[in-house]
Amino acid sequence: MTDIIHRNAVRAILLTPEHEVLLMRIRFTDRPAFWITPGGGIESGEEPAAALGRELDEEVGLTEFDLGPLLWKRQHTFSVYEKRYCQVEDYYAVHVPRFDPVIRDLDEASVLDEFRWWPIDRLFAMDEPVAPATLATIVDGYLRNGPPREPLVREITVG
Repeated sequence: MTDIIHRNAVRAILLTPEHEVLLMRIRFTDRPAFWITPGGGIESGEEPAAALGRELDEEVGLTEFDLGPLLWKRQHTFSVYEKRYCQVEDYYAVHVPRFDPVIRDLDEASVLDEFRWWPIDRLFAMDEPVAPATLATIVDGYLRNGPPREPLVREITVG
């Protein structure tokens, strides 16, 4: 039986004034490609905002931003290269002008297929996997109604 690696993570839903969302298409050799928002693991002793700052710098070259509201929580269990992970993720809105992302982390660069800014209506029509699967609904709800008013219930997924 494979031991499960538990970790906490933080992710940014980067939104432009034109209501576009930046996604990263990731491809591992042992599974189909999929789209994710930038972000990653929180290191020991690191605050979530600091972790997100580090991750955004490494993954898209963004060094200055204002952290917006928490929009979604997810616990995702998945496998990558024969390792099993249980990752607890918090997704924050981050409003930014559109920019050209630049990846600085060589490990991340090795699995990155592309960056793409997605208009909200195209998020609903995606035919490739995206994480979280309800991203279009999350973003649309936020843009229409503002941040969640009720305490968030963590979505639990297994891949």
